[in-house]
Amino acid sequence: MAGGKSETPVSLSDRELQIIDLVAAGLTNQEIAGKLEISKRTVDNHISNILTKTETDNRVALVRWALQWGKVCLNDVNCCTLPNQNE
Repeated sequence: MAGGKSETPVSLSDRELQIIDLVAAGLTNQEIAGKLEISKRTVDNHISNILTKTETDNRVALVRWALQWGKVCLNDVNCCTLPNQNE
C-alpha cells in the first residue's frame, strides 16, 4: 500500500528524531550539520540510517512517514510533543 510499508513503530534515537524534524523544516544536510554542530558526513550517515529504519526511499517519503507516525508537526498539522523543543 502506498504511503507506508511498516505497520510497526520504528525505534529512533532522540538525535534521529531531531534530524527528521529539521529535514521536515526543509533544511539541507549542510544546514542541519551547522545547526547541530556536527559534520555533514555525520548527518548523511544519520539520514541513511533513518531511511533504512523507516523503509523510506527519500526525504519526501521520510517526511510523509514522520507525519503519518506523529513524529513531526508542520504548520499546526499533526502537532505532537517533540524532544528538545527548548529552542
